[in-house]
Amino acid sequence: MAAVHKSMFSSEDELLALTKRLVQMNSIVNTEGENVIAHSIYTYLASLAYFQENPTHLAIVQTEDDELERCNVLAFVKGEKMKNNRAVVLMGHMDTVGVDDFNQEQDYAFSPDEWMNYLRSGKLDLPKPIKAQASSDDWLFGRGVLDMKSGLAANLYLISYYAKHPEELDGNLLLLAECDEEDSSHGVLSALKTLKQWKKEHDFHYAAVVNSDFVAPLYKGDPHRYVYKGTVGKLLPSFFVTGAETHVGAPFEGLDPNFLIAELTKQISYNLDLCNEALGETTMPPVSLKQTDLKPVYTVQTALSAFAYYNFFTHSWTPEEVLEKLRGQAENAFESAVAQYTERYQAYCQMHGYPVESLPWKTRVFTYEEMDKMLTALHGDAYTSHMAAFKHDLMYDETLDGRMYAARVIEEAWKWMEDKRPAIFVFYTSLYSPRVKMGEETEDEQILADALEQGVKHVQQSYDHPIVIKHFFPYISDMSFVAMSDGMDDIEAYKRNNPAWGTKLYVAYEDVNDLNIPVINIGPYGMDAHKKYERMEITYSMKVVPNLIDHVVHEVLRKGKRG
Repeated sequence: MAAVHKSMFSSEDELLALTKRLVQMNSIVNTEGENVIAHSIYTYLASLAYFQENPTHLAIVQTEDDELERCNVLAFVKGEKMKNNRAVVLMGHMDTVGVDDFNQEQDYAFSPDEWMNYLRSGKLDLPKPIKAQASSDDWLFGRGVLDMKSGLAANLYLISYYAKHPEELDGNLLLLAECDEEDSSHGVLSALKTLKQWKKEHDFHYAAVVNSDFVAPLYKGDPHRYVYKGTVGKLLPSFFVTGAETHVGAPFEGLDPNFLIAELTKQISYNLDLCNEALGETTMPPVSLKQTDLKPVYTVQTALSAFAYYNFFTHSWTPEEVLEKLRGQAENAFESAVAQYTERYQAYCQMHGYPVESLPWKTRVFTYEEMDKMLTALHGDAYTSHMAAFKHDLMYDETLDGRMYAARVIEEAWKWMEDKRPAIFVFYTSLYSPRVKMGEETEDEQILADALEQGVKHVQQSYDHPIVIKHFFPYISDMSFVAMSDGMDDIEAYKRNNPAWGTKLYVAYEDVNDLNIPVINIGPYGMDAHKKYERMEITYSMKVVPNLIDHVVHEVLRKGKRG
């Protein structure tokens, strides 16, 4: 095994060349480029003698329930050193975000060498740190070099190496190169079907998943390189706010929903009380991702309703707990807005000598589940049949993404409310990326945690910057769909509060729960992912990462229960 580790350290040039080839394939999410890169990777693997002799060990599989035609590439090598049913999955995504941020330099985005030369030419006024890194031989710039084609290259290198040397491998090594990570995770969700099928056909015991998404500094001047056990969860809590319409010439005769929703955003965005602490680590606070009224055209009437949604990360809170916390925030925001409104109304009356009347506005906050149950009880089949037909017909509106689809559903349901006083409705839109707490509760988790700790000590000897193990990968990733710490009851609470569930949105969380594989992230290091000057450090990404992954793979496969 030690000889194999040495060969990995000598692989830098090969890995760098492979990274550049992958970057040169424009694979922006939701474009034909996703298919191009998938077929290129498949063709490359199919050319290896191992997969020619074992063609069923390699597959290119189209995604399911997807509006676009795109594919995942999956492969596995059965080790011959000590045959057993233990298996490790190497996972990485093939797609990237777009290149609009490159502006006039878009032609360079997928040509790392040319982009580096351009950055060194002095034609751009670069910040000093970026200029220094662009001049260094230890950094590579370009779209996807960090997120995450260098990580994908490491996984491809490893599966290719063991396809050529299965006699050096205990157990089984799998590759999952998935599409659509940057948007809706159709790739990994579809791949679960293939993994379940292979588990049945080959009696695989999935002992670990090693994801290879990027890692980055957590603060300015951060010298650490991070590896992660588990990942953050991500929700998109949303709010439908109704007001009382009025002519702008008589604003105090109504209540503007934009006024309410502005206070809501003030209450939620950057609120540190909504950071979720677990295992000594704390999530980023929520922040607004959209805030708008739903008035289609200009009029001099205030809006009837408004809509907002917020990014929300979790480490230990369930979807139901988050909903209750945000109900409380909405109640506070409503009360605060009404108090400000009342104060200003009274001051206006005093200014003009008008009599002050009592105001009718009271705090009213409901979850979508409460609203739906209330309307079902009030109207029965008339309501449920109408809403089912409405949701079905709304599916034909191609201008609506899942989030706006959910807003239109709740807007329609609001029409059935008998009490039309202003209110706030709390619900979910978009898919839920489950949180993953990878502890040491099972034998596989303990083996993986030990292997990671030993691996970090092993590679740290040859690398200057400190490598630190943390519990929660801080960015949204496909790690959320190979394991989850929520129970299925928690998922049901999320479903009941998502108006798009079962029509515009469906996720087979049962597949995630069925596999539930311990997962860690060992990925390339760099800066400015999703930005124009996206870049990765070559030494860590091309030397340390593949060695560390290789060490973990060997330790996991040679320990634990064997079939």
